[in-house]
Amino acid sequence: MTAASEIAQLGNPVLRQYAEAVVDVQASEIRDIIATMQSSLAATSGVGIAAPQIGIAKQIIIIASRPTPRYPLAPLMEPTVMINPDFDVLTDNQEKDWEGCLSIPGIRALVPRYRDIRVHYTDPCGALEDMQLSGFVARIFQHEVDHLEGKTYLDRVENNVDIVAESEFFKLIATTKAP
Repeated sequence: MTAASEIAQLGNPVLRQYAEAVVDVQASEIRDIIATMQSSLAATSGVGIAAPQIGIAKQIIIIASRPTPRYPLAPLMEPTVMINPDFDVLTDNQEKDWEGCLSIPGIRALVPRYRDIRVHYTDPCGALEDMQLSGFVARIFQHEVDHLEGKTYLDRVENNVDIVAESEFFKLIATTKAP
């Protein structure tokens, strides 16, 4: 198994770069990047990762929604590698919900995102894929695509009062969980 990489933290210039498109999805370099991303994500409680978060400005993301201590109510989705991802908005409906980021530990914020999107990407075998995503998984996708555009979720926050310490976030969700 490939070793996990250190996660780039806010302030690292790679997180503010526009990631390059992947030309040859089956190149050994790309397979190595994907393997490192998979190991790095598996070593965390995250639900997604983008190549810039391991220091590589390439258009590769992995969506891996699953219940974790960081996201106890996350739906289960098999880890999906998406190369050169893009999306179309299906409705203008946006929802504000909580986000965190492996590159910005200790902070959570309410972020508006489109609820329903259609995503397009190339899989690691070179096949073009197209799927509809909604809710939390659509949120993860948009969050990771932001990393490819040199943005973080904090760039999307509408009001600074929507930013909280993670310790306060856990208190909030503990009081709002359904019995």
